[in-house]
Amino acid sequence: VQLQASGGGLVQAGGSLRLSCAASGFTLDNYAVTWFRQPPGKEREFVTAVKSGGSTYYADSVKGRFTISRDNAKNTVFLQMNSLKPEDTAVYYCAAKAIGGTAYDYWGQGTLVTVSS
Repeated sequence: VQLQASGGGLVQAGGSLRLSCAASGFTLDNYAVTWFRQPPGKEREFVTAVKSGGSTYYADSVKGRFTISRDNAKNTVFLQMNSLKPEDTAVYYCAAKAIGGTAYDYWGQGTLVTVSS
C-alpha cells in the first residue's frame, strides 16, 4: 500500500509540468488528495486539494496556474502546473485522507520541482 509522487524536474520560468500521485494497494477515489510543497529552507505549505466528490481547493498563490484532477480509472491524481515561477521551486508531496478522516492516511515520497529564472 503506497502513494507514489512523480513528474518533478527542472523547467524554465513560464514553463509547465504535470505531477502524478499514483496509489497502489487501495482505491484512491475514496480519499481526498492534497498536494503540499516545501520550498528550500521553508515550512511545508498547502497547494491544492481535491475531495472524493471532485470539489477542488487552491492556495491563492497558485490559483489560475495550477489544476488538480483525478483519474479514478488510473487510481491517480494529477497536478498540472502552468506559468511556473521560480518561487514554485519546492519538493511537492501528495497525501491522501479517507472520507471523514482527520489525519492523512498515506503520504507520497515527494518530487522535486525546480523552476529557473
